[in-house]
Amino acid sequence: MKIRRYDLIVFDWDGTLFDSTSLIVQCIQAACRDLGMAAPSDADAAYVIGLGLHDALQHAVPGLPAERYPDLGRRYRHHYFARQHELVLFPGTLDMLLALKERNHWLAVATGKGRRGLDEALSHAQLAGMFDATRTADETAGKPDPLMLQQLMAELGADAARTLMIGDTTHDLQLAVNAGTARVAVSYGAHDTQALHDHGPLFVAHSTRELHDWLLEQA
Repeated sequence: MKIRRYDLIVFDWDGTLFDSTSLIVQCIQAACRDLGMAAPSDADAAYVIGLGLHDALQHAVPGLPAERYPDLGRRYRHHYFARQHELVLFPGTLDMLLALKERNHWLAVATGKGRRGLDEALSHAQLAGMFDATRTADETAGKPDPLMLQQLMAELGADAARTLMIGDTTHDLQLAVNAGTARVAVSYGAHDTQALHDHGPLFVAHSTRELHDWLLEQA
């Protein structure tokens, strides 16, 4: 067995473990239409995935009067929770997580979702109890502020030098940069591959299988 390089492996959720990017984009667009606004493009809506909901909506729909963002957020949640049962883990995700647990890595989630959304997604994916710790954007500072990752490291007693962050967006990678940890990207989520490379990941995986193999060899 390879010597373990990282004690703590932290995953983003949407677009990294959970195949939810297209649904999030559609729900942001539907929420805008509900309020009579022009919907953002697929690219603009996908870019904000990983941010906390309030920050995401401000980026995706700039210029909306401040008092209307709560209504937009409610309409987004309405559409998302009505369809979240359609979502699944990316193929091979469960096998990857189980292999890492067998190697005695701590596993954690750092997500822009709210606590209710993450807990329901974990239950739906039958992953309750898989992770040693989780943080959501409504519990702490949102990405790319390092606080979310710093709190996970403190809770589990992990050093930054032995922590690895994995995500599908530049927000995830910048979070790792700001927290002083290593980072790996996946290209099958929300952000394009070149933007991910620009944030200095150790590796960019193009499938869960590639990520699984790299982690078992290098982590």
